[in-house]
Amino acid sequence: MTPLSRYVVETLVTLVAVVALCVVLLSALRRVGVGKVGGPLELLARLPLEGRRAVYLVRAGETVYVLAASESSLAKLGEMPRESLPSPLPLEPQSFGEVLKRAVGVTKSVPSSTADGSDAAPKAAS
Repeated sequence: MTPLSRYVVETLVTLVAVVALCVVLLSALRRVGVGKVGGPLELLARLPLEGRRAVYLVRAGETVYVLAASESSLAKLGEMPRESLPSPLPLEPQSFGEVLKRAVGVTKSVPSSTADGSDAAPKAAS
């Protein structure tokens, strides 16, 4: 084996070992819960006003803050107790197919024509 091929093989083996170590370490950390959202802060709502401006409702403990954000600043507009907000409606889990059909506008409907292609409404006899 030439020194160049030996170097390439050694480098590839080291690279595979480092990638495998990273995968194992990241999966172990994910199981432990590192990187999960937690703590006393929660984003309740966001209302975009313009491209770079928005109003946020942020819960910190039992207080909800109304914040205005722009590209250069963050300002507190007000605060309220958490009990004054309406309770959020529970979301029902939906499949991707249902969401796609609703987005495209496809609805389940019964066809109004008969098998021969004529309208199902009877004609009046005169």
